[in-house]
Amino acid sequence: MTQIYWTSQAYADLESIFDFIGRTSEHYAAAVVQKLVLAIGRLEAFPVSGRVVPEYAREDVREVIHAPYRIVCRLLERENEVHILMVYHAARQLPDQPPNEKRTPRASKQTRASAMSKLEPQ
Repeated sequence: MTQIYWTSQAYADLESIFDFIGRTSEHYAAAVVQKLVLAIGRLEAFPVSGRVVPEYAREDVREVIHAPYRIVCRLLERENEVHILMVYHAARQLPDQPPNEKRTPRASKQTRASAMSKLEPQ
């Protein structure tokens, strides 16, 4: 089974999404973030199930589409890991290059449950 790790950038993206939607409804914000987190669950069993990100055209940088968001990840087959790099609204332009391990700290070992618990409304 492939391990899923969230980078600090991806986690910050989730927080931003939660904060933006939460201005209107914390309940809906939590639901959207939960669906985003759950959308990548299939990568544990099927890590190459996401499509190659067209803007990067690299086999190791893939995405899971959960409209209107793009969840961009890096597949590290040798380590049997997937690192969630960023979560972008589809209307936004992606950076010229995906974050790399030199610019993005090593992915933290946050589980889906811990990521969700930190984003639930207080």
